[in-house]
Amino acid sequence: MNREEILRRQQELLNAARIGERDLTAEEQREFDDLQRELEMLPEEGTPAGVPASGQRSMDEGEGGNRETPADAARRAIAQERQRVADITALCRSFGLSPDEYITQGYDMGRARQAVLDQLQRTGTPVSARVTVDEQDKFRDAASDGLMMRAGVAVERAAEGAQQFRGMSLRDLAIECAARSGEDTLTYLRMDTSELYSDLCRQFYNPTAAFPAILDSTIKKSVVQLYNQVPTTFQAWTTKGSLSDFKESPDHEYLIGGLGDFEEVPENGEIKMDTPKTELLPSRKLKTYGKQFSMTRQAFINDDIGFLTRVPGLYATKAKMTLDKAVYSTIYNNKKIWDGKPLFDSAHANVMTDGNKPSQVSIQQIILQMQKQKDPFGDAIYVTPRWIIVPVGYEFDLAVILHSTQVTGSANNDVNPLYNYPINIVQTPVLNALAGDKAAPWFMVADPMSARSVQVDYLNGQETPIVRRMESPGVLGYTWDIYTDWGISVRDFRGIAKNPGAVIA
Repeated sequence: MNREEILRRQQELLNAARIGERDLTAEEQREFDDLQRELEMLPEEGTPAGVPASGQRSMDEGEGGNRETPADAARRAIAQERQRVADITALCRSFGLSPDEYITQGYDMGRARQAVLDQLQRTGTPVSARVTVDEQDKFRDAASDGLMMRAGVAVERAAEGAQQFRGMSLRDLAIECAARSGEDTLTYLRMDTSELYSDLCRQFYNPTAAFPAILDSTIKKSVVQLYNQVPTTFQAWTTKGSLSDFKESPDHEYLIGGLGDFEEVPENGEIKMDTPKTELLPSRKLKTYGKQFSMTRQAFINDDIGFLTRVPGLYATKAKMTLDKAVYSTIYNNKKIWDGKPLFDSAHANVMTDGNKPSQVSIQQIILQMQKQKDPFGDAIYVTPRWIIVPVGYEFDLAVILHSTQVTGSANNDVNPLYNYPINIVQTPVLNALAGDKAAPWFMVADPMSARSVQVDYLNGQETPIVRRMESPGVLGYTWDIYTDWGISVRDFRGIAKNPGAVIA
């Protein structure tokens, strides 16, 4: 056997022992020793046979000239192998990589380190990407989830240890925070609740203070969870956009069209030049809407947990309902849009002349009206009606109209052409409230892929309200701002049509 084959076989014996977490068996030890003696007899390149390589110590000679038995050498080799495996494993795990390839291929630590760096460079993973969650963060997450559970808010995948904070009062939680930060717990235990609250307020601007951070986390979680549960309907049919600032954007987008039809190019003929026409699209702009609320001294003394969940939840609900009302007010009020005409106007061919309630006939009429629309350059477009938006009062009539095989009330049981027509019903009480005792209009909206209508833009796509703790002059307590940034714009009148409706009894 040559040198490479001997070393490979010795490595196999050591790997087998390492995987089994044991020493070499007697048979493996004999084979290892035989291979070692054979290896020692092999000359290095350029060295005569039987002469040890320069600077190479024989297997029988240890440090300081002491003789080393084959068994000692094997144990030393196993220890070195185990250390190599442990070092490579620790290195790979610190970067979330598997060490198996480097171990089985016999990499030493230097080569393994270089291979890990090469892999990180190929995958684009930054060396400092791993962030360790310390015990303080775990404590804050558990305490925050515990407060939410105490308030009756369902917490999915609660942090470990949340149950033990579920029964804690705000006073006890504040003392727990002080104890974990190294404060004298006895001092806080002797304070009455009012004194403790005053001391906590001094931590307002301390970025490492646990108690206000736990309050922030609980409120933010409550806002996100309750905001998503608000039963609004505008998001079903509007499109969603994102803007990066509050500047009006009239010059950011253009509609390109008016292209001539493709013309035949004869053999050896010339392709003719065509110039696309452009038309400015409507502007978009964001505005900020918000409110402010506080945890008063009385709420803390009374251990009122509701200010952490119920109060922020009410503001989150109001924020989303405000947006819902603003969207429906846009189509109800029918103000002028970018071309100087009302959104629903005969010039836009998107308003029915006679107002009536939804019926088989009126629904067919508004669908056909939408499907006759043309783009700004006079070319036909394919409009696909997708939603019918109605005030409260028509839901059950629409269920009959859209899901009955025959026309209700017809003498000959005529086939219903709207049976299972792919239209979704959106019912909103906002239209009832806006109409009052007047006729309540209803609308047909197209799939935005065929024709756009109304769009809601958010600052950098942030839909849920933002919560920020701040100090408010004259307020004795913790104070939070809750605000959101959005804007509503009519993107195109071709994707929405209106029936003036009738008075709902």
